[in-house]
Amino acid sequence: MEVLLSPPLAFLIYMPLVGLLVLVGRSMAAKADPNPVKRSIYSSGEEAPHYAAAPGYRPFFLIAFFFAILHLGMLVLGTGSFSWQIAPYIIGLSLALVALLLG
Repeated sequence: MEVLLSPPLAFLIYMPLVGLLVLVGRSMAAKADPNPVKRSIYSSGEEAPHYAAAPGYRPFFLIAFFFAILHLGMLVLGTGSFSWQIAPYIIGLSLALVALLLG
């Protein structure tokens, strides 16, 4: 039974299953009726704003780096055993998180 849990075999089993589900879903779906009203943005009867909500990618990258450092750091710490040798790593991780939070 453990062979069924191996990623390559599971991939080969699930791909035809997903393809079958897609075909069944397409056959059950209604036919598309192109309409400009359906493609327009609707926001409770108001016209959509024409400016960017957040200019650039800087806010996104700060959050992405924060979570990357936090999650990868915790994975590294979680795979080892607790000892005083990991104290510099914890201090470095904490300083990196504070630096990212302060920008």
